[in-house]
Amino acid sequence: MNPLEQLLAAKLKEREAAGNLRSLSIADGKADFFSNDYLGLATTGLLNNIIKDTYPEAGGTGSTGSRLLSGNNAEVEALELTIARHHGAEAALVYNSGYDANMGLIASIGHRHTTIIYDELCHASIIDGVRLSQTQNTFKFQHNNIADLSNKLQSHSGKGPLIVITESVFSMDGDMAPLELIAALCTAYNAQLIVDEAHTTGVYGHQGAGLVSALGLQDQVFARVHTYGKALGCHGAAVVGSATLRQYLINYSRSFIYTTALPVHSIRAIACAYQYLTSTAYSAQPLHDLIAYFRHSITERGITGFVESTSPVQAYITGSNDTANHLSAQLQSAGLQVKAIRSPTVPKGAERLRMCLHTFNTHEQIDMLMGVLGGQ
Repeated sequence: MNPLEQLLAAKLKEREAAGNLRSLSIADGKADFFSNDYLGLATTGLLNNIIKDTYPEAGGTGSTGSRLLSGNNAEVEALELTIARHHGAEAALVYNSGYDANMGLIASIGHRHTTIIYDELCHASIIDGVRLSQTQNTFKFQHNNIADLSNKLQSHSGKGPLIVITESVFSMDGDMAPLELIAALCTAYNAQLIVDEAHTTGVYGHQGAGLVSALGLQDQVFARVHTYGKALGCHGAAVVGSATLRQYLINYSRSFIYTTALPVHSIRAIACAYQYLTSTAYSAQPLHDLIAYFRHSITERGITGFVESTSPVQAYITGSNDTANHLSAQLQSAGLQVKAIRSPTVPKGAERLRMCLHTFNTHEQIDMLMGVLGGQ
């Protein structure tokens, strides 16, 4: 084994000894409480049926190049107009994934004299975007803590452009950001607000337009990132904002410029997902009814350890990797697919089971899950 592989092997052994070695697994037909397919568009085949009905002929297998070379086409530009209209924005730009969108957006707009203040629980893609930016002044504010954010804005006001970044619903805890209060602070300090709407697209707002739209804050948010690999059941993402921002990203966002564009069949899948959101078939109410049943079951059984959440993401704190692994194995044995989220993905002491609810889950499946957790 060469010196580099020796180093890699040693790092893997460290992970294994700590009980947090990651590995790939294949879903095996158990009840799904672990995917992000909140509306069931991917699992049930509903989106695939819409695609087949709308586009009888298959789309191309590859886009052949980046958007600035041979990968641009009329379909993706039409889709971007649809996305912008749907979310009440002037313009939109499609990226290959939510990770690419967050990273490309933040890294490109952060300059030497810019100050970025972001929630301490923001997604890794946001953190990587901050790290890759030229911004020297970057600060975390305590999770959803308006007083801490206000203090940091006050401290850095007048020292150059201010950017505040948060998620509308957080991916690990499932709780919501106090967007109205954050937006008001940003207005007061002339800060530009960026909101990652990954877990609210398709779930909140009129026709699933997201939490920013549901709260009527479109004009107070500089940029939103909507992703399509969760409730919309396909792949890709878009940054929505002003026409100036779109043009800037086309010129400066490296994760947009230097990558092969999404193929036509992916563009069509996103277009069909938006077609579904605007149809009479769409409703997020069954999902919200299921969330209410889940939370009622927690209270009724007196189960402690759950993070407060009214979103499809529900977190049960175990406090250690070993306990999280043990409970996950118990749930798997009961026919329930629930994954342990271990440190360092979450901070030490905040290890958990992360459960996602979907329109296709049943009360009986939730009762089984509560039965296992209630027996602890």
